[in-house]
Formats: sequence, structure tokens, C-alpha cells
Amino acid sequence: MGMTVRPAAILLCAALCAAGTARADDEQRPAEEQKVAPSAFEKAEPEPVMHWGEGDGRSYWIPLVDIVFYEALQNLFNRTVVGGTDYDTNWGTFRDNVRGRWVFDNDPFVINQAGHPYQGSLYHTFARSAGIGYWGSLGYALFGSLLWETAGETTPPSINDQFTTAFGGSFFGETLFRLSSLTLERGHAAPGFWRELAAAFISPATGFNRLAYGSRFDGVFRSRDPAVYTRWQLGANLNASVQSNVDLSTTTGGSPVPQGYDRGEVISDFTVAYGLPGKPEYRYDRPFDYFDFQFTAASSNALENVVARGLLAGSGYGAGSSYRGVWGLFGTYDYIAPQIFRISSTGLAAGNVGQWWLSRTTALQSEVLLGAGYASAGIVQGRDERDYHHGIAPQGMVALRLILNDRAALDLTGSDWYVTDRASEESGGSENIARGHAGLTVRVHGLHGVTLRYTFSQREADYVGERGTRQSVGAVSLAYTYLGHRWFGAVDWRPEAQDK
Repeated sequence: MGMTVRPAAILLCAALCAAGTARADDEQRPAEEQKVAPSAFEKAEPEPVMHWGEGDGRSYWIPLVDIVFYEALQNLFNRTVVGGTDYDTNWGTFRDNVRGRWVFDNDPFVINQAGHPYQGSLYHTFARSAGIGYWGSLGYALFGSLLWETAGETTPPSINDQFTTAFGGSFFGETLFRLSSLTLERGHAAPGFWRELAAAFISPATGFNRLAYGSRFDGVFRSRDPAVYTRWQLGANLNASVQSNVDLSTTTGGSPVPQGYDRGEVISDFTVAYGLPGKPEYRYDRPFDYFDFQFTAASSNALENVVARGLLAGSGYGAGSSYRGVWGLFGTYDYIAPQIFRISSTGLAAGNVGQWWLSRTTALQSEVLLGAGYASAGIVQGRDERDYHHGIAPQGMVALRLILNDRAALDLTGSDWYVTDRASEESGGSENIARGHAGLTVRVHGLHGVTLRYTFSQREADYVGERGTRQSVGAVSLAYTYLGHRWFGAVDWRPEAQDK
């Protein structure tokens, strides 16, 4: 009989131990760590780099050339390597697609919901790295998606692809562009080879334009020195519980439906928050001056999470001396795939991000979003050609982080998506997917720590003519954690911190 792990009890005990350690160190708070806002990057002020997006550092034509050239190469690669007739395009297929009816396509989930948004992120960053602002770059993403739908494939243009590629790609791409630019910006007047390489790895389109056009795009987008928090984790599941009324041994055409669960999967997770509220004189007057981004890879299914949420329009504010926040309209892109089902959504949400100093050494950070998106959700490998459903999806998210005196942080996150049959080719069905995390991170030495986390995911689906589906997964994991900065991202704007 296997041992039963009670994650709530473990987290509570560990939190009490960490709080006791924090109390003992209350009088030894490192003032130097709080004189500046947290950043995972070098703090020295970078020397000026050639102005980004001004004069010769901006081009409206080069991104068009980039996009057409990229799509021609992609089409050629698909013709010669992927095979099939879907990419044997010519003037006749282009004319038919322009004149024809738009449809919902049947491509695999990972291609539609992860591959296409990443492709859209390239269109967006081709334009951003050529000196064009966020909204103009969104226009290039729309153009790139439309061009591919009509000229890149022989199949009828897809409604869902146009939406996720352009808008999901824009939200995803802007986070990559900002992180790439921040890496370059900290390289002073002339970013070195390794910074250029790292920036190109984060945003390949940015790296291409900087390499292909010489010094024309050497200018670096100015971040205005945001408060940045990063965290990288590497760990594995210790215990997992899976419940499903789907027969995991069901076969179709003699082949097993792969809906099992790898209980010992290895997980690597990267999280970044950019533009945390509270940094003196930092402004939120450009799209994505605040964003949070998470990428999770797993040994069982390679890509488990990609989450990008950025402030499109809003402003910062304060309440008393202990609270700072930013509120407004957010763009959201979510890709969640916990092995046996998945959900992806691109949408808009009203939201608020804030930090409240509960005491001299304890802070509470929060993020609350409520909105709607266009989502796709379904089981992993069902019996139909397309094993997921589309629809408009009301959605919400609440995240809390309790920071205990630079010793520990308790993270709680809950998200929910309700996928309806609106704006879908199917009717008479819906899905509700919920996902939650509870994690305790304890800093052991320097920037190194350990994290104990419990993750729960649940899907309930009901469609006319089909049996209702109920699936849930709960997993406990233990991970090594590398923190980008002390104090777990807490920003201290209080006069006593600045005066020390």
C-alpha cells in the first residue's frame, strides 16, 4: 500500500517553521536589499544605447519583408519535410481562400493553441524589434496570420487560428520582446556576445533583425528600470492522485488512448513578474509595462504551461503608506495541459495587481483578473479527429503571495475557465476547468531555496449526445528553486527603507 501524503498539513507545518525563523531575524533586516526595487538583472544603470524606434532605427517595410520571407521558408519546409498536400499552394489556392468561407479547423491541439501563438509572436516581434510600438506590431501579427491562412496553406482559412495567432501571439510575443530587450539593456553601451545570444534565444525575431540589418536596429527598447522578480524551479512529483470517469484502457481501432498519468514526472518551471507596483517613479503608460509570464516543461508531455498576462491600459495608485497597486485592462494568454486534459484561452480581463506591507517585514502581493476569452478545451486524445471544443469562455484568476521576512514565501493561485458553445461550430455543451496551486518556498542560502507545492486541476464537461466527463489530478512536488533576487519580489517604497 502506498503512503498517503497530506499536502495541506505539510505546507502548514513548513509555513509555521519558516515564520518562526523569520521572527528570529526581524531585527536583522538587510537594508541594502531594500534600497532598490528587485531585479533579476544587473542593477548598474546602463549607458545610453542608440535610440530605439527613432530615425533610422524604425522601419515599417522591413517587418513586412521579414514576415513574407519567414512564411515562404515555413511553407517550403512543410512541403519538403512535413509532406501532404496542405502546403502545395499557388495562385489558385490563394484566390480560393480569399473568396472562400472561413472555418474552424481540425489541427491538433498543440499546433493550434501553442504553435500558432508562437508563430504570431514572431510576427509581433519582427515589428517590435524594427522600432514599431505595441499596437502597430499587433497589426503586423494580424497581417502575418491572414497571409498564412490565405497563402501559406491550401486548406480554408481558419477563424480560430486567426484569433489565437494574432492576439495570443501578440500577448506572448510582447513578453518575449520585453525580456529580450531587458537582457540587452543591461549590457551597457555595447551588449556583449553572450547577451546578444541570450536575447536572440528569448526572442529569435529580435535577434534576427539585429544581426541581419547591421547597426540599424542596435538601439535597445528602454524598460525604464522596472521592478522584476524571477524564479526558476527544477523538481519532480512525489505523489499524485488521478480521478476520471474516462476508461483509460479504452481503445480505438486497436490503439490505446493515451490518457494515463506519469506520477513521477520531472518538472522545470520559470516565472517572471515585470513592473511590480511600488517602484518609485515607474510609470504604466505603455502596454505591458506590467506583465507576468510562466513557462513550465514536464518530462511527460514536454509543454505543460505557458501563461502570459500583461497590462494593456491602466495606471498605478497608492492607498496610505503601506499599499501600492496597478489596475486596468489586461491581455491574457493561457495554455494549460496537465497530461489528461488541456485548456487554452486568449482573452481580455479587468484586473488589479498590488502589494500590501502587513508589518515591517511581512508583505502580501496579489493579482486578481476577471474577464472572458476565446478558449479551446478537451480531453487528451479523444476518439474524434479534433479532440477539443471551441467557445467563448468567462474566466477568472486570483493569486496571492505571502512574503515572510526574506526567509519564505507562501503562494496560492486559483484559476477557472467556463467554455461555452458560443462562437463555436458545435452547440449544446460546455466545459468547466479549474486549476489551483499552493506552494511554500524556503530560502536556504543566498538565492537558493526549496519549494514544496501542491497542484490541483479539474475538468467537468457535458455535451449533448455524449456522456459527461469528470477528471481531476492532484500532485505534490518538491523542487530546487533559484531566486532572481532576495525578498521574493517584495518592493519597498517606504521612507524608512529609502533612508537607511
